[in-house]
Amino acid sequence: MIDLKVVIGAGEYHNNPGWLRTQETELNLLRKRDWEKKFGSNSLAAILAEHVWEHLSYEEGIIAARNCFDFLSEDGYVRCAVPDGFFRNKEYQRTVQVGGPGPEDHPAASHKIVHNYRTITSMFKQAGFRVNLLEYCNEVGEFHCNDWDEKEGFIYRSLRFDHRNKDRLAFPLLIVDVVK
Repeated sequence: MIDLKVVIGAGEYHNNPGWLRTQETELNLLRKRDWEKKFGSNSLAAILAEHVWEHLSYEEGIIAARNCFDFLSEDGYVRCAVPDGFFRNKEYQRTVQVGGPGPEDHPAASHKIVHNYRTITSMFKQAGFRVNLLEYCNEVGEFHCNDWDEKEGFIYRSLRFDHRNKDRLAFPLLIVDVVK
């Protein structure tokens, strides 16, 4: 049984004990050679990417998804969380917009896309994945949340765990599980 689980772009925070943490400098999602140096084909059980895919263009996102697909075992999955382009809040959208709202050191400064459930679904399907929507807004901004197990990839910035969402939905993410 394959049980190697990887966090892409782990940053300083690591809420997934037992998962291998990686940074872009050692595992670039777009460079197949980086993957080949670290992993064998079909060798990963799961990949977690929280606030990563919005830093890739749509086309780069497909390349990254294909690389993930190649290194995941059968029924392996990617849990991906990105800002939600269909959340109806002007300040939220200003904060997550392409190019970011402020200086170069702002996390959103390198955003290349703000996904919605349609774009992220299309992107991952093009790479061969089946898509399960976990948390997302529809076209009219209605928030939907399906049950998901945080032990299969903890996402802090989610409805249940983000302190900003305690009293009202203030900072949702679009969260998907995509399965090989």
